Amino acid sequence: MKKVPVIDVTDLYHPHQDPGDNFDLLTAYGLPEIDLRAVILDITEEFRWEGFTHPLYGEQTDGPREPGIIPVSQCNYLFGRAVPWGIGPFRRMRSETDPIDDASPFMDGVELLLRTLRDAEERVHILSFGSARVIAAAFNREPALLREKTACVHLCAGASGPYLEWNVALDVHAFVRLLRSGLPVTLYPCATAEGPFSIGPHNTFWRLRDLTFIREMDPPLRRYLTYAFTRSTRSDFLRYLETEPEDAGLPRRIGTHNVWETAVWMQAAGRTLQQTADGYRYLPAGEGGAPALREELLPCRVTAADDGLFSFTPAEGAAPFRIYRRDTPPELESMLAEALAALYRGYRSRLSDVEAG
Repeated sequence: MKKVPVIDVTDLYHPHQDPGDNFDLLTAYGLPEIDLRAVILDITEEFRWEGFTHPLYGEQTDGPREPGIIPVSQCNYLFGRAVPWGIGPFRRMRSETDPIDDASPFMDGVELLLRTLRDAEERVHILSFGSARVIAAAFNREPALLREKTACVHLCAGASGPYLEWNVALDVHAFVRLLRSGLPVTLYPCATAEGPFSIGPHNTFWRLRDLTFIREMDPPLRRYLTYAFTRSTRSDFLRYLETEPEDAGLPRRIGTHNVWETAVWMQAAGRTLQQTADGYRYLPAGEGGAPALREELLPCRVTAADDGLFSFTPAEGAAPFRIYRRDTPPELESMLAEALAALYRGYRSRLSDVEAG
């Protein structure tokens, strides 16, 4: 199997801001089609604080938090990997052309992205779940390298209508810079014109309403999710993965889970939702069942405004952008939930293999 080379740029914090970031990191490591080359933590300064008022989204009170070094280390340990990680600049871009070259050397995420592209023999897919600041700053430093080595920027951000979505608002200059860069970009809007919690044909959101399948996951992976969802700050975060947590009621505690990222990973991996004899499953295209949901990446042209809003129009043949599109049948959430649960039950950590051996 030829794997897809991927750089994962994620606004993953510890303790979490959105547990979906911890949840989806397992897919980056667990999908056999993905060759994960680097994880870059896209961090915004204010979200490290104990509390502050966001100009668009109001009071934020569940801090403090720091870059998700611990969950990335846990995943490297769980899967027996040494995927390099870096931390992006904490401050927002001051202009579209800002390379953020005054950041502390500790915040080496931009350089890690550039170094990973330089070292790659083939073009690399860059998946962005957050502000896209790291990618925009890297382009401002070395545009020729990104044009040469980027297969696609899979940008999970924005809205399919006139709504300023969370990831865009994190760094408007970064989002606009990418849309005006000329790089190959596929847009996966998180929101519709009605907001981030509505389901439309072009956005990726859906609600996972039943998390009891976590109890049936590979035990070390279940412990990883327990550590994340309960916002644990235990210092023995690796040993924790080797011992059974006492909390058997975790799925009931965390309730409904909001999903935005799964569609991006499935598209990058070349998997589709199929109906099999065992139910709905995410499988490699044409393998094991009948197509159950039409999902596609439509060529389009995009116009970006300075305020971060954008509009798109369909385009024939080759086009500078693609945008995600899906059908939205009434049973959409139940189909996706069944497939996602099966996917996560199938992930297996190296810790379990070592214990079994």
